[in-house]
Amino acid sequence: MKIWKLLLLASPLLVLAESPALASEPGTWTLRAGVGVVEPKSNNLVFSDGVDTLQIDVDSGTSMTLSATYMFSRNWAFDILASWPFSHDINATAVGAGPGIDGVPVKIAETTHLPPTFSVQYHFLPDGTFQPYAGIGLNWTTFFDTNVVSELVAEGVEDLELDDSFGFAGQLGADWMLNEKWLLNVDVRWINIEADATLSGTAFGGSVDIGTVKVDPWVYALNIGYRF
Repeated sequence: MKIWKLLLLASPLLVLAESPALASEPGTWTLRAGVGVVEPKSNNLVFSDGVDTLQIDVDSGTSMTLSATYMFSRNWAFDILASWPFSHDINATAVGAGPGIDGVPVKIAETTHLPPTFSVQYHFLPDGTFQPYAGIGLNWTTFFDTNVVSELVAEGVEDLELDDSFGFAGQLGADWMLNEKWLLNVDVRWINIEADATLSGTAFGGSVDIGTVKVDPWVYALNIGYRF
């Protein structure tokens, strides 16, 4: 009798111990938060004022990332990426005479942006402890707090404006289920970000369009997540 009583008392614990991680069932949500790095491609813009030719490059930025994923079937999901604002230095390297000669980049401005991205994902192994996925979607990037350095302001280059960008985004990632609710996540995205740029100030007698800044970054994120 004692053995049967022990087995009956232990059976719920055995069930919990053997229960799999929460699968990606329809109606489940996964919230993730972590650290992301936006790594733009090099040579984002080449601009010439008729005298000097400048190569413009956007530096990488690091910030906190947030995402929410809703499973509308066992394999298919809708994902929203958000973040704390990313900040980037904008550098120029002169091809001819002027600042940045000899291939030395000079900081000319800094900008801050938010890159909300909306994606549809396919989850390959919704029942596994390791759950990889791929996604494709649309990105909207808005730039704000874009400021040129004081040295350029003194020379009459007063403002740099970057228009909002709309483009496609691709995604690969995976969740590692730590238990029924908690998970670790690695996420890699490529985002098409191209913003028209305008310089203004007394140096130009108004404003001048300098072209399209093709950022087109890779975004790498490491997150912890919670599924419910």
